[in-house]
Amino acid sequence: MTELGRREFIKSMVVGGAVLSLEGALVAPHLDAASRDLKSIGECRRVAIKCISEVGWWDTKLLLEELKKGGGPQECDQWNAEWTNKNGAGFCSLVEVEALNGTKTKFLIDTGWNAEYIDERLKAEGVDAMLKNGEIAFLYITHEHLDHLWGLEAALKYNPEIKILIPGSFHAPGIQFIEGAEFAKLGVKNAIKHRGQVVKLQVGEMTKLADGMVSVSFDIPIILKIRGEQSLYFNVKDVGLVLCAGCCHQNVVALADYAVQNLGAQGKLYGIYGGLHIAPFGPLGDKEKGWIEKMGTYGFKKIAANHCTGLPAVQKMIELGYPVVKGLGKKGSISDLYVGNGDWVVFG
Repeated sequence: MTELGRREFIKSMVVGGAVLSLEGALVAPHLDAASRDLKSIGECRRVAIKCISEVGWWDTKLLLEELKKGGGPQECDQWNAEWTNKNGAGFCSLVEVEALNGTKTKFLIDTGWNAEYIDERLKAEGVDAMLKNGEIAFLYITHEHLDHLWGLEAALKYNPEIKILIPGSFHAPGIQFIEGAEFAKLGVKNAIKHRGQVVKLQVGEMTKLADGMVSVSFDIPIILKIRGEQSLYFNVKDVGLVLCAGCCHQNVVALADYAVQNLGAQGKLYGIYGGLHIAPFGPLGDKEKGWIEKMGTYGFKKIAANHCTGLPAVQKMIELGYPVVKGLGKKGSISDLYVGNGDWVVFG
């Protein structure tokens, strides 16, 4: 695949083994079921991920109070509730994928919640300059939740024409927000109209984005009346498969089992990065403990879990002897037990 990157690029993208023109908003075709194996999706040489922000919110008690006021996690409608946006931070990561020919592609996974905070984090890690000069090829939005989308203005500030990849399950308010809108009741806005292409990845399907990189869109209902979350799978040469999630609302077992059942990746799961939504609000229950115990059967060599994984879950993984990648615990992250703000993790 040719290098993704630079402002002039983003004219095409490898999808399902063929070059797809991405001029204008569209729905990307999926990878045919007959082609779903590690060999068919190709390989990359290396994947490096920098955590820009893993802090979803600052005050869990306040967030839970607002969720309760809205009717609880399942009944609260994200786009018709009241939020204290100064309590928001959000999830955002920088990914650099090196192809077998040495070319490198950089993109952002999610854009956080509070645009002012995310802007500070982008500047602190030099991502503002990368966006300005076209080094960031696209934004990959895992799902529509406020702590993964509402900081979009911070990225558009530096490149309003950047391509955005979203799940096809986005609601109308989510599309309006990308296009530039203010939701007065929510106290949130995107004042910078997006002028680039929006690519909708098909819900329930697998889409090849580049050699060794596929996106899978899980068709699931998740809290706050949002539907669908997409995750990434990287096939790293001589290493194995690396799984990458924003919040993993499908749950970590489903994320791993998908690779085993659809990509023939049994015994080839090497690493995992991102939020695993195990203990986002506090203590572990029996179900969550079961997910963690099941993780031990996949043979992961690197576990870089953060964000909504929850500190109790990470501590349990360490207790069980899992290969948890630790961080520095600086730049706003509350612990050095996991990859936090400003920390890198490298696969390959």
